[in-house]
Amino acid sequence: MVLVGARLPQLRAHMGRAKSYAERMFDVQEVGPLAPEAARRAIEKPARDEGVAIDDNALQRIFEMTHGYPYFLQEWGKHAWDVADTSPIDLGDVERASAMATAALDGSFFRVRFERLTPTERRYLRAMAKRGPGPHRSGDIARVLGKPVTSLGPTRSQLIAKGMVWSPGHGDTGFTVPLFDQFMLCIMPDLTFPEV
Repeated sequence: MVLVGARLPQLRAHMGRAKSYAERMFDVQEVGPLAPEAARRAIEKPARDEGVAIDDNALQRIFEMTHGYPYFLQEWGKHAWDVADTSPIDLGDVERASAMATAALDGSFFRVRFERLTPTERRYLRAMAKRGPGPHRSGDIARVLGKPVTSLGPTRSQLIAKGMVWSPGHGDTGFTVPLFDQFMLCIMPDLTFPEV
């Protein structure tokens, strides 16, 4: 027991170095929305590699629906591929795929994030969604909720810490992923924001 206690500082030092080494092994890069041309390549190249073309209108619609968000591009690309009967994948295929892609996002991607929220955070995001995709002024969100803007600072900070929203400028709040406003409108259709 004495031996273990005497070696504890050395053990802590080794653990600290090990953590630093492990952290250095990974170079984390934040990936935001892709530019239109990069989004086009992300959809078009894998299809072309499999001998399938996708027309320009379909590519444009996928970009409009996904806002270039990489995970959403994958969802729309997968579902457009699944519904297409022939090459090229066309706008009709993408329109049919949109319902499936949206349902897949609602059932997993958005649902997981929603379930991590407190009732107060959900009401805040629902108030944002009522105003559209954003970003929105903090005062406008407070007006929808009928609360003083100063009382909402902690909730906004919690949502930023959870990665649900971001601040593109002083007093502005935006959703971190596209389409979350639409999800919030569907999952919380009641505009009365009852206290839970």
